[in-house]
Amino acid sequence: MAINVVRAEALVFRAPIAVPVVNAFGAMTERVALYLKLTDADGTEGYAEVWGNFPTITADHRARLFDAFIAPRLLAGPITDINAFWHEMDRKLHVWGLQAGEPGPYAAALAGADLALHDLAARKAGLPLWRTLGGTDASPLPCYASGLNPDEQALAQVTAARGKGYRAFKIKIGFGEQRDVATLAPVFAGLHPGERCMVDINQGWDFDRAVRMVEVLRQFPLAWIEEPLTCDRPAWEWAAVRAAARSPLAGGENIRGSLAFAQAIADGHFGVMQPDCAKWGGHTATLPVARAIIGAGKVYCPHFLGGAVGLMHSLHLLAAVRGPGMLEWDANPNPLREALLDDVLALVDGKVALPTGPGLGFTPDFSRIAQYKGLHLDRRAG
Repeated sequence: MAINVVRAEALVFRAPIAVPVVNAFGAMTERVALYLKLTDADGTEGYAEVWGNFPTITADHRARLFDAFIAPRLLAGPITDINAFWHEMDRKLHVWGLQAGEPGPYAAALAGADLALHDLAARKAGLPLWRTLGGTDASPLPCYASGLNPDEQALAQVTAARGKGYRAFKIKIGFGEQRDVATLAPVFAGLHPGERCMVDINQGWDFDRAVRMVEVLRQFPLAWIEEPLTCDRPAWEWAAVRAAARSPLAGGENIRGSLAFAQAIADGHFGVMQPDCAKWGGHTATLPVARAIIGAGKVYCPHFLGGAVGLMHSLHLLAAVRGPGMLEWDANPNPLREALLDDVLALVDGKVALPTGPGLGFTPDFSRIAQYKGLHLDRRAG
């Protein structure tokens, strides 16, 4: 099946929020989304989202990288092999990323292009995206409420998320021992049977503090401890933290490249691995990584914290790979997600049913979030 892209759009939306989303390295006072829309010559459309939620200024930059370096190649002629297109572009962008000193933004822009192409191809085939990615199991997927703030907000957000149907919750910590323990104690005291709770440090500890804190966290039966160190710390530090922890370590959202993931799998420090298909790799490169994670006996949980389209791509990817992992679902208010998804996804007893329509299973109506529209780059063939 040939894809003939005749129009490539990058749309940035920014929505102010009343309560900032906080983590160990900063706070988000607005929600931002960089959505991509590709239009085929036959009128079929494909949608994607490019990672860029912090700092939010990165969304405009990645939109410009997509428009200047990737969109012209999408419009250059028929694409008969999406995977081959990603690999060819990855080689080209690798050099440019090194020259510019910013391989990450280039990789994220290319990831978005790949996601949009896969969505477009699935729509042309009339099949749900998860099926074109190789999925065969149509049963609902487990989800967890992510991005929960520290302090007294944590218990309130867990209670609210439980009322919406969540049965697993991830809380932001990394703000000091006393504060972190005070955040978690009432949450764990109030957990219902069968519920799970995880913590995310967002790379907020150095080695000594990480070893100390995972020992402190032994008092809580955590499902996992996410990013206690920065992703570039040496393997021996990760090994020491893992040895000190009662709970599995999680990470992967800030790992980039197939070789880096292969090394992380081989090192064995992570019990839970979380590649982000909107940050690196798209479906083309993330799918084999996810399968390798499952094959190594680890838990694959796709990472994502952003708007509607990235959440849907993560859902389809997890549905294609399966395993014991859960879908990360940002539980914070975000009109750039909620206004687009509407009632597309329904959470029942901690699980969500898979979309049955072609591609992502929904078509985002950007007019619903027009009041938040910022940069719009529109490149056409001819």
